Amino acid sequence: MNSRLVLRPRRDRRLLAGHPWVFRGDVAGVEGEPQPGELVTVVNARGRRVGQGFFSPSSQIWVRLLTWRDEEVTPELWRQRLAAAVERRRRFYPEEEAVRLVFSEGDLLPGLIVDRYGDYLVCQFLTLGVDLRREIWIDLLQEMVSPRGILGRNDVSSRELEGLPRQVELLQGEVPRRIRIRENGLPWWVDPWGGQKTGYFLDQKENRRLLRWLITPGARVLDAFCHTGTFALHALAGGAGEVLGVDISPEALALARENEASLREEGLIAPAARAEWVTANAFDLLRELAQEGEKFDVCILDPPAFTKGRESIQGAWRGYKEINLRAIKLCRPGGFLVTCSCSYHMDFAMFWRVVAEAAADAGRIVQVVEYRGQAKDHPYLLSVPETAYLKCLVARVW
Repeated sequence: MNSRLVLRPRRDRRLLAGHPWVFRGDVAGVEGEPQPGELVTVVNARGRRVGQGFFSPSSQIWVRLLTWRDEEVTPELWRQRLAAAVERRRRFYPEEEAVRLVFSEGDLLPGLIVDRYGDYLVCQFLTLGVDLRREIWIDLLQEMVSPRGILGRNDVSSRELEGLPRQVELLQGEVPRRIRIRENGLPWWVDPWGGQKTGYFLDQKENRRLLRWLITPGARVLDAFCHTGTFALHALAGGAGEVLGVDISPEALALARENEASLREEGLIAPAARAEWVTANAFDLLRELAQEGEKFDVCILDPPAFTKGRESIQGAWRGYKEINLRAIKLCRPGGFLVTCSCSYHMDFAMFWRVVAEAAADAGRIVQVVEYRGQAKDHPYLLSVPETAYLKCLVARVW
């Protein structure tokens, strides 16, 4: 019989509404002696069953529920959940070579990330319970997807909160240092062993595609925090005449240049179109460009998360406001602003207010074209707002 975690009074309401996280402070007592990573049953203060999940006493989140009420966690459950996740991607992305196959809580498999890059998979086992069962995931993925190799990018800091080491490891077969993929019909290089996340930012694929409707022939485009140049190069492939890509990482910009070369080799960029890649602090360069009176037809902002907790939200607010203020000033009248935030704690309404304040301070009118989020291979749950983290505001600046 599984050990039981007994909740404090009224701490079951959020869980029964579909949120899977049981925090240490939610628990009144533990019945039995559960081992770290062991399956436990969670009950409310009256002893009624709430659900089951893996016990992780090193973390503030003691349990991430896998089932609710009377549903049991079984090997068949893993198969069903994973099969449903894979089928979802095949339905929505039948032609794409690069997709997120499993998105943790968003696919009811908390702690498990699986990204597909062509014939290869890159996994992240983010919780102790998931990590201890890695052979189950590897076997099921081999059966359902038949990859040539599986890499474990288990070098993320959140693993330390679970008492797990940070490491990158080959889990099955072989995985090359660079993988060539196609996204939206364009070729890209992915660095699965050392790139950000699992080697590529898959969550922005649909937002990059929208640039084809914003770009006019010969447009001048600014891509701040450009990383490996995917937004900028989508713009060039869409007919832009000039792009300026800015990032603080010389390694990311080296890959951006390789990506540019790949597109040129296939004739996907006009010969006369120009790309400039600048290694710089984007905050500083945006300020300098504004002071110099530079203007762009499209300004793209896709910064890293400025906050990972509520305690630093005010600092994040100032950061987002500053870069949006600079970008709005850099937009020509009638130009477009594509501005993003991947900070969950900067929610949709808050991000909207930040951009509105920046527009007011810049003395410009901003006309919203569309408010977008993450790609469909990053599904989010209404009961788990943390899964809806990416905001992308597309607007015209007057």
